[in-house]
Amino acid sequence: MAGSKEIRAKIKSVENTRKITRAMEMVAAAKMRKAQERMRAARPYAEKIRNVAAHLSRANPEYKHPFLVHREGVKNVGLIAVTSDKGLCGGLNTNILRLAVGRMKAWEGEGKGILVCPIGSKGLGFMTRIGAKVKSNMTGLGDTPRIEKLIGAVKVMLDAYVNGEIDAIYLSYNRFFNTMKQEPCMEQLLPLSGEKMGTSEGSWDYIYEPDAKLVIDELLVRYIESLVYQSVVENMASEQSARMVAMKAASDNAKSVIADLKLVYNKARQAAITREISEIVSGAAAVG
Repeated sequence: MAGSKEIRAKIKSVENTRKITRAMEMVAAAKMRKAQERMRAARPYAEKIRNVAAHLSRANPEYKHPFLVHREGVKNVGLIAVTSDKGLCGGLNTNILRLAVGRMKAWEGEGKGILVCPIGSKGLGFMTRIGAKVKSNMTGLGDTPRIEKLIGAVKVMLDAYVNGEIDAIYLSYNRFFNTMKQEPCMEQLLPLSGEKMGTSEGSWDYIYEPDAKLVIDELLVRYIESLVYQSVVENMASEQSARMVAMKAASDNAKSVIADLKLVYNKARQAAITREISEIVSGAAAVG
């Protein structure tokens, strides 16, 4: 059994750790509320433009944007993987990266090439370690992501798609449901497909003003921006929620460890007192 001094040092160390996890829990809770507000504010616009763009994929305009053209025989796939810049958020990044790796292995089994665009330091570090081909990346978004920072890295993937270097682009991120539930998901970003977006069957027709090319080009740029931004704010809300839950669990575990160590300390202290009393009694008996 460890001595009383060593046990006291362990108790002090765990108490200091618990103070840190408690502080991180409260900070994550404050950031989580702001992240959720930002996410909920962005959802209606993202859903509406998603529906309009999906309906547009079923329309038959005189101008067909490259994003709407389905290609036969997909040879190369692009993956935009959204993760966090920081850790200590439970299994959030592990879950989304596990999903991404599973799909990447499936694509490799089909003989497809893969180009990756990680958003977030954790995703970039992981993709670099496994030897994935990183086409572009974006890190250091902070607590308030700006769409102008995101679109630069994503545009590299879009240009590769337009040039024929990539035949399909997928987007993976953690979708926020509530504080206790965040699920990794992956959806096809390009080519735009009404079936993938869940639109009903049937043809759609629009009147374009001033002309179809100008309207469609602008709309699809907004579509890509909104989807990528929405995935980042969803992932950020998930990150703060997961971190708050993880830090609370760490604080609770530290509390249990402290209680166990105090019990061990009291036992050691009692044993030392009993031993000292026995020595005194033995010494007195020997003198007498």
